[in-house]
Amino acid sequence: MMASLARLRGYADEMGPSWVAGAIAAGPATMASLITGGATYGYDLLWVVVLSAFAGALAQYLAMRLGLLTESGIVSVVEDHLGEWWAWLLVADVVLVAGVAQLVIMNTLASVSATITQTDAWIWGAVWAVALALGLAGRGYGLLETAAKLLVAAVVVAFVASLFVVPVEPGAAVTGLVPSLPGGSALVAAGILGGAVHISLITMHSYTMRAKGWTDREYGLATFDIGASMLVAFGIYSVAIFLVAASVLSDPNLTTVGAAQALGPLVGENARWLFLLGLGGAAVSTLGGNTIVPPFVLADKLGWGTTVEDPRYRGLLAAVALLSAPGAMIGGQVIGQLVLVLALGTVGTPFAIALVVYLLNSPAVSRPTATVTNIGGLALLSVSGALAANFLREQIAVGLSPLSGAVLAFAVVLTLAMLVLLAKYAREQFQKGETAVEPAD
Repeated sequence: MMASLARLRGYADEMGPSWVAGAIAAGPATMASLITGGATYGYDLLWVVVLSAFAGALAQYLAMRLGLLTESGIVSVVEDHLGEWWAWLLVADVVLVAGVAQLVIMNTLASVSATITQTDAWIWGAVWAVALALGLAGRGYGLLETAAKLLVAAVVVAFVASLFVVPVEPGAAVTGLVPSLPGGSALVAAGILGGAVHISLITMHSYTMRAKGWTDREYGLATFDIGASMLVAFGIYSVAIFLVAASVLSDPNLTTVGAAQALGPLVGENARWLFLLGLGGAAVSTLGGNTIVPPFVLADKLGWGTTVEDPRYRGLLAAVALLSAPGAMIGGQVIGQLVLVLALGTVGTPFAIALVVYLLNSPAVSRPTATVTNIGGLALLSVSGALAANFLREQIAVGLSPLSGAVLAFAVVLTLAMLVLLAKYAREQFQKGETAVEPAD
C-alpha cells in the first residue's frame, strides 16, 4: 500500500506532456461548445460532456503508445513507414488546423484582456504575441509544461468555484447523463467531442514526450499522466462550465466573453469574475500549447531538432508566436470564428486517428496492439468520421461559400487518403495471410 502511494506521488511529480494537450483541449473553442450546449439544451447533453473526457483520454493513449514505442515524432514515423507524401499531408493538415486556431484563440484572449483592463484588444494581441515568442523560444518546453499544469489547475478551480455561486439543479443534471440527442443538437455535440479528440492533441503528444525524455520505461507514468489531465482535470473543467451554462444561461448565441458578462446581473459579480478569469486562463494555456504544434511537425519533417537547442526550431516557434498577433484585430463575434476552428479540426482529425491506428498495427511498433485498444481506436475513428460527415452535410445544406467549399475540398482529399490507407492495410493483411499458409518446400 505504501509502495503504491509512493509511486503515485512520484507520478504526480513527473507528469506533464498530457497536461500540455489538456491545456489546448480546455480552451475557448471547447468552452464555446459547452456554453452553447448548456444554454440551448439545458442538461440534456451532459452525457456527451462526460463521454468527451473518456474519448479524449483514449485518443491521447493511442498517441502516447505510438510515441513511446517508436521513440520518434509522428511525422518521422509516418514518413518512414508510409512515405513522404503521407508525411507532408499530415503536416499540411496539422499546420492548417492549428494555424487558424491560433488566430481565433488570440482574438479570444485579446478580447478577454481588453474586457478586464478596458484597453484596446490590438494592444493585448501584440503584448501576448511578444510574451509567447520570448517565453517559448527562450525557455522551450519546460516553461510550457509548468505553465500548463498551473494554468489548467487554476482554471479548473475557477470554474468549480463558480458552481458554488450558481444554482445547479442536481436532479435535472442527473437526467442529462441518459444518452439522447435533442433535435438540432448534433453539431453542438460534435463541438463538445471535437474539443477533446483533436488532431493537434494527437500529433503533438509524441513530441512533448520526447521533450520530456520519456521512453517505453515510462509507460505507466505516461498512462497516469493522461488519466490525471484528460479524465480528471479536463473532465471537471468541462462538466463545471456546462453545468453553469445549463443552470443560468438561456441565450445560445452568447460568445464566450458574453457568457461571462451575462453572469453578472443573473447570479452576481463573483460568478462573472470567476468565469471571466477562468476564460482568460484557458485562453492563455491554449494559446501557449497550440503555438508549439506547427513548429513540431514542420521541424520534424525538415529533419531539424524539435527543441530550442536547434536555432531553426526556435525561429519557427518565435515566428508562429508573432504571427498570432493579427488575430486580435479580427474582431466580430468569436463564436462564429470558433465554429470555423471546429470545422477544420473536425474534418482533419479522422485522418490523424487513422494514421495512428494503422501504425500501431504495423512493424513501426515492437509490441502487438491489444484487441480492445484497436476496438477503441476504430470507435474513435467512426465517431470522429461521423461528426465530420454531419458537419459537412449541414454546410452543404445551407449552401457552400468559398470558405466552406475549401473545407469540403480539404475533407475530400483526406477522405480519399483514408480510403487508400484502408486498401493498403487490407492488401498487407491479405499478403500476410497468403505467406502464412504457403506450403513448405
